Amino acid sequence: MIMKKITIWASLFLGLSLFTACEDDRDSNPILQDPTAFVLNTPAYSTAVYDLSKSSSVELTCSQPDYGFTAATVYTVQVSLNNDFTTEGTYTTLATTYTTAKMNVDASEIATAATTMALANGKTEDEFPIVTKMYVRLKAALTNGTGEIYSNVVELQNVRVHFALSPVVLPKTMNIIGSGVGGWDWEKNAIAMIPTYDNNGTFWRMIYVPEKGELKFNIEKAWDGVEFGTTATLKDNAEAGLSGDGNIVVANAGWYLVVVKAEIVGRNIVYTVEFNKPEVYLMGATAGGWDVLDSNLFDVPADGEGFFISKPFAATDEVRMCVKLKDVDWWKTEFIVLADGLISYRGTGGDQERISVNAGKKAYLNFMTGKGKYE
Repeated sequence: MIMKKITIWASLFLGLSLFTACEDDRDSNPILQDPTAFVLNTPAYSTAVYDLSKSSSVELTCSQPDYGFTAATVYTVQVSLNNDFTTEGTYTTLATTYTTAKMNVDASEIATAATTMALANGKTEDEFPIVTKMYVRLKAALTNGTGEIYSNVVELQNVRVHFALSPVVLPKTMNIIGSGVGGWDWEKNAIAMIPTYDNNGTFWRMIYVPEKGELKFNIEKAWDGVEFGTTATLKDNAEAGLSGDGNIVVANAGWYLVVVKAEIVGRNIVYTVEFNKPEVYLMGATAGGWDVLDSNLFDVPADGEGFFISKPFAATDEVRMCVKLKDVDWWKTEFIVLADGLISYRGTGGDQERISVNAGKKAYLNFMTGKGKYE
């Protein structure tokens, strides 16, 4: 009888333990439910003027979506100028995210988004500042990206937006890459172009391109999405035979004076790429004068390994050499060979070191190796 009672109590105790364990398991492993409500609160001053140039942030608050348990949630802010959150380009998702239901949204980030959208809607820079309605909503999701839900949209009736985009500036550097100059590795194969003295977005470089060589250009030595080729306006002034779909394909092997011109149009930089004849001039006393004359042209080598060769120097004096671009003074694209045997380009710098060479000698230049000599 005693053993029977012990068995009964043991069974009851085991059952209670299992029941408790199941309850504990449900508490420690809550079931995720899809939230059905997520409310972005209307800011207290939604009808007042929000001046983004004089504000550091805009405060937003919301209810936390009901996931069935207290969950770590990430909030993302979206803004629109016309209450369209379905059409690409009519709204912007701000980059900064938040992990609390009270958010101080960076006013400069909102201003940048609003400026970009206003420009897309036809506004011009000289029309800023503007006062506009702005529509805001939130996206919430768990930290692993699941449980995504969007809030209601709130309207801010008067938002003063200054022009918040940085000025568009002309590039100060330009580089050439491609099979036409040895390969597609920016570190190993890129050739830096030479800016003119004015540093006004015009660059030049004398290069040898093999038959069907391909080229692209970029400000940085990187594949950063802004490299260009046939998207530029191409001008073939040297019968190079330019074509291509993306990369510029050069049909005819030869030396070319390649010129890149950058121009600001609206908020964009547009490029023109010229292939010109490989004309190099001797200038100054060693040439017999300061005019850019065909009689002072260098002989052009037949291949990429040969030298451009000047006529014999007319006098013992300082050597001056250049290429000539249209509407650019010759000294703004000049260069010399220094004592170390390297071609030194003036670029945007001041007067170069001068090298005096005896009459009767000639200048020899190879622009692909960057070396030269006087003999």
